[in-house]
Amino acid sequence: MNNDKEDTTTYHVVVNGEEQYSIWPSYKAIPAGWREAGKSGLKEECLDYIKTVWTDMRPLSLRRQMDADSA
Repeated sequence: MNNDKEDTTTYHVVVNGEEQYSIWPSYKAIPAGWREAGKSGLKEECLDYIKTVWTDMRPLSLRRQMDADSA
């Protein structure tokens, strides 16, 4: 099925305690454990923003452990 309807939903970029990013519709409450990352807009705008800021996909706890192991 082809859905040609344009997505005009406004999204928030959200981030969790492990510094993992996602998008969340602005009309919904942000789930526990997530917070706004300072960017809102159309889906593609938000995904483009995530591509620029989320350059290390490893969770924060793993990065910290790897840094401690190498020290």
